[in-house]
Amino acid sequence: MGVQWPLALLSLLVVPLLVVAYVWQNRRRRRQAVRHSNVALIRAAAPKRAAWKRHVPFALVLAALALLGVAAARPQLSLDVPISDSTIILALDVSGSMCSTDVAPNRLSAAEGAVRDFVKNQDADTRIGLVVFSGFAQLTVAPTTERDALLKSLEGLTTGRGTAIGAAMLKSVDAISEVDPEVAPSDPGQGGGAAPRARPPGSYAPEIVVLLTDGANTTGVEPADAAKAAAERGVRVYPIGFGTRNPAAMVCSAAQLGGRGFESYGGGSPPVAGGGYGGASARSYLVADEGTLRQVASVTGGQYFAADDAGGLQNVLKDLPRTIATQQREVEVSVVPVALAALLLLGALWAAARWTAFPH
Repeated sequence: MGVQWPLALLSLLVVPLLVVAYVWQNRRRRRQAVRHSNVALIRAAAPKRAAWKRHVPFALVLAALALLGVAAARPQLSLDVPISDSTIILALDVSGSMCSTDVAPNRLSAAEGAVRDFVKNQDADTRIGLVVFSGFAQLTVAPTTERDALLKSLEGLTTGRGTAIGAAMLKSVDAISEVDPEVAPSDPGQGGGAAPRARPPGSYAPEIVVLLTDGANTTGVEPADAAKAAAERGVRVYPIGFGTRNPAAMVCSAAQLGGRGFESYGGGSPPVAGGGYGGASARSYLVADEGTLRQVASVTGGQYFAADDAGGLQNVLKDLPRTIATQQREVEVSVVPVALAALLLLGALWAAARWTAFPH
């Protein structure tokens, strides 16, 4: 448990001061009472009640003030919230290697179908965003509960050269920062104003990134550096390595090639970053870099999954909500002490009317 405004807890110092003032006032009244010549007459006139009862209203008011002081500090609890109250950023690889036909009809088509089913099966309250990446990363659909725009974007994916895994992760973090003010953008200068407070070690943002790729990083920010940036912001990344370890001929449709017509790269050698076509030296870029993806998952607190065919990918995405069914979130609970304080004040009024008023 923590508080957002710890300085507000200084208001609790009023409580012991009031106790001292209350005790002093009671002793002063006793000294004044004994000046009367007939103490027995005073006792006879006073209502018959236990001595402790006259202190109850003050004690209840004091407790209510203490609770209001705690509420002013805005206490928070780390709670597990359902994924339906969260955001999922889907980062989808659309590099040229996604044309590999080792997963029929090719990796990109199989990934599109699996992701489409995943989107349709999510809770209606879950916000989903889409980041696509090849040689660079771009936010295609900002996090939203509207499914039509997201599904339409999945229909028009086109491939490109290069695989910028690190850039895709940072772009996903930026998308999350737009919907969660407690997550800083990857570039601190982007957000403007004061930087969000540091996230406590071991705690996570409720938003997550699901990163699907079939290759290795070939350009831009290194995945290890991007993973560190995500971890500092409490954003968990769940990488999925897609495709077999024996990529087949590269064949994409005209639409997947952006209208360039059918192309076949043959022999598992699509364009790689920097231009040109790699032979055997390029084959490492056609297979998911499991070592790096596992490292990303470990650093950010996520989990790595492998899927070597369409069915395997569908199963991974189907089971993913069970893995991330809940996410830890800092939830403000100021309303609880405020409600208790209100009840105590009502109790103080009742006790004062019941036990301290003189009978008529």
